[in-house]
Amino acid sequence: MDTSTMGRTGQTISRIGQGCWQFGGDWGNVSDETAMKVLHTAADSDVTFFDTADVYGDGHSEELVGRFLKERADESLLVATKMGRRADPHEPDQFTAKNLRAWNDRSRTLLGMDTLDLVQLHCPPTPVYSDDRVFDILDEMVAEGRMKGYGVSVETVDEAMTALQRPNLRSIQIILNIFRRKPLEEVLPAAKAQNVAIIARVPLASGLLSGRFSEESTFAPTDHRTFNRHGESFDQGETFSGVPFAEGVAAAREVAALCPPEMTPAQFALRWVIDQDGVNVAIPGASRPEQARTNAEAGSMPSLSTEQLDALEEIYDRRIRQFVHSRW
Repeated sequence: MDTSTMGRTGQTISRIGQGCWQFGGDWGNVSDETAMKVLHTAADSDVTFFDTADVYGDGHSEELVGRFLKERADESLLVATKMGRRADPHEPDQFTAKNLRAWNDRSRTLLGMDTLDLVQLHCPPTPVYSDDRVFDILDEMVAEGRMKGYGVSVETVDEAMTALQRPNLRSIQIILNIFRRKPLEEVLPAAKAQNVAIIARVPLASGLLSGRFSEESTFAPTDHRTFNRHGESFDQGETFSGVPFAEGVAAAREVAALCPPEMTPAQFALRWVIDQDGVNVAIPGASRPEQARTNAEAGSMPSLSTEQLDALEEIYDRRIRQFVHSRW
C-alpha cells in the first residue's frame, strides 16, 4: 500500500482509506456483522485511515468503529470523525461552544477515545468557515486534549479556500473523482503549499465509477442514491457527484473501456484520485469485505498512463463538465 504523511499531523497513513458512512445507513442495509468484517478486512489490507461521523446512523457508525478499535488495538490507525450535522436547525448560530463540546463528548464516548485523532466540521453552513469564534473554540478544544487536531469537510471549492485561511487547519475533505475535477485547479495546490492534508471523498461517484450500473439500476428506498438524486435531503453533489444518473452511467461506461485488464474500473478510478498531486488519502466505502480488499489493492497498483489521463479528461469535458463544474 502506498502511504502519505497526513499534512501537519506528521502521521503516516495509507493512500486508500475506509469510509464508514454505509455502516450508519443511507446506503441500504449493512449488518453489524458485515460492517465489522469490512473494517477488519480493510485493516488486514494495510488500510490505516478510517473516516466516520457522528450522524451516520445517529452515531452507530462511530459505535462500530469504536468496537473495531478495541478489537484491533493498533496504534498505526488514524480515525477521523465529523461533527456539526447534529445542529437542529442546521444554522450558523448552532455552532456554539456548548454544542461543539457536547458533540465532541458524544463522539469520544462512542469511539472509546479520550482524545480524538481528527475532528472535521461536517459541511457546516457556509458562514461558519468565516466565523473566528468557531475556530477559536476548536483551538481551545485541542488545547483541552479533546482532539489532536481539526479539519473541515466542504461542499464547494470556495468553502475550501476560505477554510485554508485558518492557521491551525489540519485537513480538508472534499469530493474529488474522475467526474469532479474542479478541486484540482486551486484547492489541491493551495493545500499542499500550506501542508494541509486532502481527504478525497466520494472517489467512486457513489458507485458510478465502479462500472456496475446500467440505466435501469435501482437502489433500496433507504439508499441516498434513491432519495437524494436532486438534493432532497442534503447537498445534491453527495449523490453521484451531482451528475444526472443516466448521463453518469453512459460516461462511466466510457471510463471502464479505458481500464486495463489487470484493474477493475473501481481500482482504476481510485488510482486516478490518489495520483493527483496533493491528495493524501481517498476514502471509498465498502458494504462487503471483498470490496474493502479490492479497494485497498488500488493503493499498490501502477499509476495511470498519460494517454489514459488525457482520455479521461476528454470524457469529463465532453460529458460531465456542464453538469458539475460551475456548481461546486
